Amino acid sequence: MEETNENPGTPSKEVLVVASKVKNYIKTSSGLNTSSAVMEVLSDKVRQLCNEAIERAKQDGRKTVMDRDFGVETQQ
Repeated sequence: MEETNENPGTPSKEVLVVASKVKNYIKTSSGLNTSSAVMEVLSDKVRQLCNEAIERAKQDGRKTVMDRDFGVETQQ
């Protein structure tokens, strides 16, 4: 799975999640341990979601990515 890096100042394979928080969540939710490879895969998923949200914001002519760009409905 190859990722394109749209922001040249950010490494494309940089870990985007807090490993200790993810590992703690999995441990407390299930009692399972977490492989270190999970952080890279999870970061790829986050990167993909962010890129899709960026495109939605651009298509709407906005300079701000909003929660709705991730397909999340907010209650007002």
